[in-house]
Amino acid sequence: MRTQLAVMRDMAKKGDSSPSAADNEEEKSSPKGPPTGPPSGPPKDAPMGMPMGMFPGITASSAPPQRTAGTPLEVQQNNAEQEYDTESGADVDTPVNDDDDEFSDEPPTPSVDIGGMIGQSMAATPMSDVEALQAENLSMRNALTNATSIINEMDTQPMPPIVGDGFVVPAHVVSDFVRIGRQLQRDGLCYATVGSISTLSLDEPNLVHITKEGSPLGQLDERHVASGRLGEMAPLDVGSAWKIHTILLAVTSLEHNGSAACAHLPAPYTTAMSLEQDLFVLRPSDLAGKQRFESVVIVDSDDVSEDDFLRQLSEGLAQSKCKAIVVRGGGVYAVGANFNEAWDNAAAIEHSMKILFLTRLADIE
Repeated sequence: MRTQLAVMRDMAKKGDSSPSAADNEEEKSSPKGPPTGPPSGPPKDAPMGMPMGMFPGITASSAPPQRTAGTPLEVQQNNAEQEYDTESGADVDTPVNDDDDEFSDEPPTPSVDIGGMIGQSMAATPMSDVEALQAENLSMRNALTNATSIINEMDTQPMPPIVGDGFVVPAHVVSDFVRIGRQLQRDGLCYATVGSISTLSLDEPNLVHITKEGSPLGQLDERHVASGRLGEMAPLDVGSAWKIHTILLAVTSLEHNGSAACAHLPAPYTTAMSLEQDLFVLRPSDLAGKQRFESVVIVDSDDVSEDDFLRQLSEGLAQSKCKAIVVRGGGVYAVGANFNEAWDNAAAIEHSMKILFLTRLADIE
């Protein structure tokens, strides 16, 4: 019998001489002969010249990143020291200047003006269209208010008083003449130097203040006002208007407890309506005119004496309820307790006559 050692030696020889399964597979997969076509895909193994375990773009000579924070043991020691300092609550000594006094003489530092900074930033911020329109509207409103105040100051500008023979015309009375004259011309009740106004003095009995003949009512001043007493001769440069004004002022003062004012105005529509020869009374057709005037008497100045004319004026004014009377072709005499009331009556009758004239022109019944 063969020994076990011989058997094992024979088996080893057989294993070295017989090809392994891996060698057989390698022989089968290796190409034999020239290639018959293009390769079907990229090579499965790593490219030649690249070490195993390396990726493309990484060279073999690049060194791995180095740790700069020290070893883990040193880091742990540093962290432990920081925690100990925090827990112990050690105070850090700060240097103290012994030269500083308890109270310093230097002025305190001014605080920052937050409101001013906000205002400056808002002013620098561009406004929207709506805010710009609002600002422009406010600016125009302020400009209009200023213009109105300037016009009022011009209309009521202070005037010097008038010193006469035994009387003084106060400055506010002269200013009233200037104001009402401009108002009458602005309303179209007079023009140029045609027209006159007068009033009874409230300070001196029987004293009348009247505009001189040819005075422009729209540009009056203290030089255009004259004064005289009732029943006396007309003042200088007053003319024939003195008698008519004094008669009408006397009649009006009986109705207003001694106060009276009169305005003779060449109102165009009232004068035009009075030229109709068959018409002796003006009757307003509009509602406002009917409420104010029942009728306004027309007086003829032709073919009558002066006394008869003055008598007709006084009687006609009484019939018109002491508001107005019309001279045919000569304008309207409007009266009242003061200048404002006389102006109101003159404007009202002129407006009613304008409506009446237009309705007749349009043939409206």
